Amino acid sequence: MTQPSPHPTLTPQFCFSTVALRDFLRISRASIDDSITQNLNALYTPAGQGFDPSSTSVRAPRPQNSRQIAPSSCRAFKDQVLFPSWQVRSDVLNYCASVATSPDPDDPESVLRQVESERDRERVVNERLDPYSARFFPREARTEMLAAVVRQERSVEKIIRARSWGLVGERCGGDFREWEEAMNEWRKAREK
Repeated sequence: MTQPSPHPTLTPQFCFSTVALRDFLRISRASIDDSITQNLNALYTPAGQGFDPSSTSVRAPRPQNSRQIAPSSCRAFKDQVLFPSWQVRSDVLNYCASVATSPDPDDPESVLRQVESERDRERVVNERLDPYSARFFPREARTEMLAAVVRQERSVEKIIRARSWGLVGERCGGDFREWEEAMNEWRKAREK
C-alpha cells in the first residue's frame, strides 16, 4: 500500500519559499491523488472469488459491481493513506496561512516598500503630459504573496479531493458522503 505523505518541518521560511511549499504539495498530490486509480487498483484482488472456467465461453457485459474493492481494504486505504495525506497538506496550508496573517518583522523588502510609498506620495502626476504617469505598482509584502498562494492552493486542494473522493466512492461503493464529512469523522475517530 502507498505510504502517506511525510510531514515537513514547518517554519516561516518553508512557507515564504513558495517553491518549497508548492513542491511539497505537488509531490504529495502526485503520490496519492494523481495516482488514485493505480492505488485503488492495487487494492483489488480479482482472484479472491476464484476463477470460473465457464466465464470465458460466453461474452457478457461486465457486471456493475465487478470492480468493487473489499470494504476492509477501502477502509484501510482511506484511514491509513488518503486521509493522513490530506491532513498533512491541510496542516501545512493552515500553518502557512497563519504565517501569512502574522506580522513579518524579517521582511527584507519592507524598507524598500516604505521608500517607494514615500516617493509615491511626493510624485506630481500630470496626466495631460504623460497619461501613464499615474500608474504605480506598489510591491506586495511577502505575507500578501504567501496569502495569495495559500488561497490558490486551497482551491486546487478542494478540486483534487473532490475528484479523488469520487473515484474512491465509485470503486469502494456504499459511501455517499462528501469528502469533508468523511474526513471530519476520521479526525474525530482519531481524537478518541
